[in-house]
Amino acid sequence: MNRRYCSLPRQSAPALAPGLTAERLGALVAGRRMWVNGTVLHYCFLDADTDASVIPVPGTGRTRRVPWAGAEEQRDVLRECFREWQDLGIGVTFAEVTDRSEAELRIGFQQGDGSWSVIGRDALSVGPGERTMNLGWDLTEPDGRWTALHEIGHALGMRHEHQSPFAGVHWDDEAVYADLAGPPNHWSRDRTDRDILHRLDAAEANGSVWDPQSVMQFPFGPGLILEPEQYRNGLYPSGSLSPADKEFALRWYPPAAAPAALVPFRSAPLGLGPGEQGDFAVEPPETRVYSVGTFGESDCVVVVFEERDGEPRYLAGHDDGGAPHNARIRVRLVRGRRYVVRVRLHSTWGSGETAAMCW
Repeated sequence: MNRRYCSLPRQSAPALAPGLTAERLGALVAGRRMWVNGTVLHYCFLDADTDASVIPVPGTGRTRRVPWAGAEEQRDVLRECFREWQDLGIGVTFAEVTDRSEAELRIGFQQGDGSWSVIGRDALSVGPGERTMNLGWDLTEPDGRWTALHEIGHALGMRHEHQSPFAGVHWDDEAVYADLAGPPNHWSRDRTDRDILHRLDAAEANGSVWDPQSVMQFPFGPGLILEPEQYRNGLYPSGSLSPADKEFALRWYPPAAAPAALVPFRSAPLGLGPGEQGDFAVEPPETRVYSVGTFGESDCVVVVFEERDGEPRYLAGHDDGGAPHNARIRVRLVRGRRYVVRVRLHSTWGSGETAAMCW
């Protein structure tokens, strides 16, 4: 039986300053889509009457509406898969909400539109009335759980494992084009290039070693892979989270640590390595507009959360990656409330010394 594959939506590449060193550029490519650790990712299911795509009816000149709503049993599979990722003990948590304006992840179940997700923080650039994820076939079927785990992996920042430059896969290109052009995928050569044959930059890969059992690895039938020889008769991952998948999630999102105090007008040295994060608590002595940011020769993403009912809610963020200036946020903080500042370091350059401050 032919497998239905995830097809990622096109995302524009970020505009980075010319002349960046290879080390600095690689760190930015690796980390720019990752959420800051400690984020609560709110997800909602799109099911209002207006949540639909309008598509042409071939040969008629007319259009029809295809709804995005999904049945409750479909939602339950996705909820279970969010819990499976969560139960790894990662520092990112998932919370279902009904108000789409509060949701970073907005999920539809449009049939015929395939299954896909934007990758990591790219979800923040998607319009508030649009989907960031679609599950286009029945999740209660045998491959449904794999599909849901796979798309959540994308939402956490993971890429397709078969596109890893460390895989050493040699394809029979024409056989792959022919296989994907037929049912049930009906892909163009361009889409097959983008989601199968194109090799990722090493910095984009999920790890430094290919993991053929990853939940991000597509299964392939006989005759598509020429090398490694053991996969000429097909490659069939288990469809569950592999040890390397779990390692990836815990490397980028380790269990959240208690934040250190960030006192206004007192700098806090970071001392971080690439991809690592510093977490700080701010209890403002007065209500006013504060500046929060970093100093030093580094690339960082800085996010400010306000604690509400014990949950951090996003207030503002700034990613200075590749820019000559440091991250800087102006935000109104209220006396008597508690805020959390999270700083994820992409890379350091120059002296390498960097610090966080609130003033």
